Amino acid sequence: MTALSPFRDQLMAWLPRQRWFAGKDRELGRLDAKRVVRLVDGEPTLVHAVLSAGQGEDRADYQVLLGLRRMLPKHLAHTRIGEAAGWVCYEATHDAELSGRLLELIARDTRVGGMHFAPERDVRLEAEPYARPLGTDQSNTSVVFGQRYILKLFRRVVAGPNPDLELHRALWSAGSRRIARPLGAVIMTPSRSQREPTVLGLLHGYLPSAVDGWAMATASVKGVLTGGTDGGFAAEADLLGQAVGEVHADLRRALGVDDADPILLNELVDRMHHRLNSVAACVPELAPLAGPIRAAFERVRDEGGPFECQYVHADLHLGQVLRTTDGWILIDFEGEPWAPPAERNARRSPLLDVASMARSFDYAAQQAIAGRPGDRLLAARALAWSERSRRAFCDGYAKVGPDPREQATLLRALELDKAVYEVGYEHGNRPDWLPVPLAFIARICGIRSES
Repeated sequence: MTALSPFRDQLMAWLPRQRWFAGKDRELGRLDAKRVVRLVDGEPTLVHAVLSAGQGEDRADYQVLLGLRRMLPKHLAHTRIGEAAGWVCYEATHDAELSGRLLELIARDTRVGGMHFAPERDVRLEAEPYARPLGTDQSNTSVVFGQRYILKLFRRVVAGPNPDLELHRALWSAGSRRIARPLGAVIMTPSRSQREPTVLGLLHGYLPSAVDGWAMATASVKGVLTGGTDGGFAAEADLLGQAVGEVHADLRRALGVDDADPILLNELVDRMHHRLNSVAACVPELAPLAGPIRAAFERVRDEGGPFECQYVHADLHLGQVLRTTDGWILIDFEGEPWAPPAERNARRSPLLDVASMARSFDYAAQQAIAGRPGDRLLAARALAWSERSRRAFCDGYAKVGPDPREQATLLRALELDKAVYEVGYEHGNRPDWLPVPLAFIARICGIRSES
């Protein structure tokens, strides 16, 4: 682990505690450094590393930015990882002195240690004196520079085409009004063991006045639960549906569309079954629901019928949309964070995004009544809010594209498949949230939930 070798044990203890680390239900057995690059020398030092984490037979690579100081300032105490050989190692995205240098590297079109910090064509970046991490880490980490730029760092390192970068470029070229402009990227060149470059980060224009959809939705739910109105959220859901429909149309225009033949339809249903089998093997609570879920999947195969495949967002939820003064903006086109690369870069039915947003409305409603399962009035109000938002979203989408409800069987199957994914995700990352997707599945399948 070269420069990081003295901190191996501390890093092994630190890594599984991070929000973006997958497999929190399994022990980390081994940690190796695949690449270590000093981006800034001296004190403080900025080290970029790709760490390979082994859990049983599985391995996953993670991108980390580490700072090294002789003495850690008080305002960075919460970022401390460990101390060895007279140096303190810490998480560097919280250190403005170090993270601010990332923008400089991109602006200067820098190549160092097999990494390329590259501005987009015809983009000129201005210096920003202040850098800060944005909010809480999810599957990625974002650093904001002043009020102008935001750099998203992909924590999970996956070689090959990156849909977030590619789709943003395609949408910007198509003149889409529903995305933030892509301004640059951080790319790792191939090593001997891989043939394709790896996208490590994506720089966008920052929208300081934007409000994320999750915050708007949960505020609306609280109003409804106290006997008030939704604060106009149904109208916003309609506008959001229109924005998603416009993005789908822009992607079709930029990258084309295919008609799914029976082979692709069968492959879709088979993937749904495979996910269900995999998650049910790990989550016993899913077993009583598996039969009705399978039946819903098979109805898609039985009905057949044409549907279109194209590039879509593939992980659309309320946390991936921003409300600006000019309307709704979609962000984070990377697909499901833990999906295989081939799946993340595949063409899908546009209904996948509709189903994912419908599931997000349910999450927004159900999180507000968590811990109060016996309150039937609150449960009824939360469910009514979720279903009203879903209808408004579909109404808006239908104003710019085909009505998603015209393919009700496929839409319902995709919602159930998304919920199965959520069951697996919550089981491994947020066990307290597991009842949310389980309750949805039970409700849709007509089975009384015991959760």
